[in-house]
Amino acid sequence: MPFSTGTTPRRKKPLGWPDLWFKDKSNSLKHVVFKMQLDSLKSPRIRGAKTLALDSPLGHVDLTSLLSDELLLRIFSKLSQSQWNANSLVCKRWFALSGWLRSSIKLLDWSFLESGRLVSRFPNLTDVDLASSCLESPKNCGIVLSHSFLSVHIDPDFSDGGFISEEVLLPSDMIDEGLKILARGCPNLRRLALIAATETGLSSVAALCPTLQELELHRCTDSSLRALAACENLQILRVIGCIDGFYDSVVSDIGLTILAHGCRRLVKLELIGCEGSYAGISAIGKCCPMLEELTICNHRMDAGWLAALPFCGNLKTLRVQRCRKIDNDPGPLEHLGSCPTLEKLQLQMCHLRDKEILYALFMMCEAVKEIELQDCWGLDNEMFSAASICG
Repeated sequence: MPFSTGTTPRRKKPLGWPDLWFKDKSNSLKHVVFKMQLDSLKSPRIRGAKTLALDSPLGHVDLTSLLSDELLLRIFSKLSQSQWNANSLVCKRWFALSGWLRSSIKLLDWSFLESGRLVSRFPNLTDVDLASSCLESPKNCGIVLSHSFLSVHIDPDFSDGGFISEEVLLPSDMIDEGLKILARGCPNLRRLALIAATETGLSSVAALCPTLQELELHRCTDSSLRALAACENLQILRVIGCIDGFYDSVVSDIGLTILAHGCRRLVKLELIGCEGSYAGISAIGKCCPMLEELTICNHRMDAGWLAALPFCGNLKTLRVQRCRKIDNDPGPLEHLGSCPTLEKLQLQMCHLRDKEILYALFMMCEAVKEIELQDCWGLDNEMFSAASICG
């Protein structure tokens, strides 16, 4: 009988698959468990927020992806405009959102509008200046012609009509199509500036942009003013018919009468390089009762237009700028009326050598409270004494 200690040996338990799998203590499979733990941390959902895609280490998570577009836009709007360009380079989402922040732009390349990229990149535009982009001027030319209203690159060749001739302007059908694209993409447009607008193009803007309040028309003609009748909320209008050395076009009494009957809610009107006479100014005064500010600059009007100012029954500010002669013949002084609501008269860079015309102007503005003279020629003691009419 074999020797026995009185205890039965314990039977070993058969090894299962987990024991066989992890029997090797070399830690060769621990990275699998660690990888599974990392996967469980991916794509967390925090209170219904957007899912985070973490392909990078946890320390480089884009936490702004949890914020909505509206909240990010509100944050970006608190920053200065100088920081918008830098923020747009962070990622594609910030680049797209930065376009919503910009409300005004000066376009230099018409193809950017024609391709639709302007309205898709900046869908919230309210102020658009298309004047420079309406010209096929050489961008690489070192000659820049500047004016207070316009600045363009030009060729050294000069035509009879000025540096901006018909050959330099874009075709009218191309301008009309671009205005349609702009009106459809920016229905909240409030201010627009452009050159050589046609009646068709302006009609599309008037129909699709009901909030349009300010309009600047370079190289304007009588026929293009017909479309303004559809701009029901237009309050500020700048009509530029001619600029010496740039271009030459005609706005006559016909255009001023059309303007007066179509824009009855005008508050501010600027007539620059326009022709006309007593008939056109009187039509504006009769049909635009809300007009408070009138600017006459470098005019080509016939004699007697000054006598039509009393028809502007609510006029408060009158500006006369860059006029070699204010009025060739205002008529007999005893037949002139006055503007009882006028409060401010500004004369800038005008020739005031004619005593009779200056007396007629002061009689028309006898109710003014403020007279401003800036860079005017021909003033002497006798001319200043004429201001005593404005008691």
